[in-house]
Amino acid sequence: MSVNLSKGQQVSLSKSDGSALSSVRMGLGWRAAPRKGFLAKLTGPRDIDLDASALLFAGRQLSDVVFFQHLVSDDGSVRHTGDNLTGGAGAGDDETILVDLARVPAHVDQIVFTVNSFTGQTFAEVENAFCRLVDETTGTELARYTLSGGGTHTAQIMAKFHRKGGSWQLQALGEPAAGRTFQDLLPAISAHL
Repeated sequence: MSVNLSKGQQVSLSKSDGSALSSVRMGLGWRAAPRKGFLAKLTGPRDIDLDASALLFAGRQLSDVVFFQHLVSDDGSVRHTGDNLTGGAGAGDDETILVDLARVPAHVDQIVFTVNSFTGQTFAEVENAFCRLVDETTGTELARYTLSGGGTHTAQIMAKFHRKGGSWQLQALGEPAAGRTFQDLLPAISAHL
């Protein structure tokens, strides 16, 4: 059963039988909001290029990043499946990042997931945006976080995995930010480490 997360809420990444999840998928989906006015009817919706990234931290130190130009972490534990330049897949994921939790190096204690508008559109131009966590082994959706639409921000710090007592936890962050790339978000991310 999926949990609808609210900002700040945490979820354990252990299965109901107490065993740990081994492989999870963080999916990101979105659509361009319909434009208003006469010209919008002629031209239709504008494509929105949102980019999902996973930033691996050892303490407060950035260790590795997985994004559209670096699809696999150096250790192979985190993998981005590819860049979607337009979104709009409906209920499905437009971009996904796969995490093999068993292979994440011991020194990495946090993985922060971000989304940014590479082309600079604000979230006021995005609708039906979400991120979701799926057990990659079974295909079961574990948690979903709706990315709040609207606003003048061009990015969000979506969620993070962090180690707690030997197991992984998911925390919904949903923090609006400004930036076209993950590098632009680093100062805002530091507050969540």
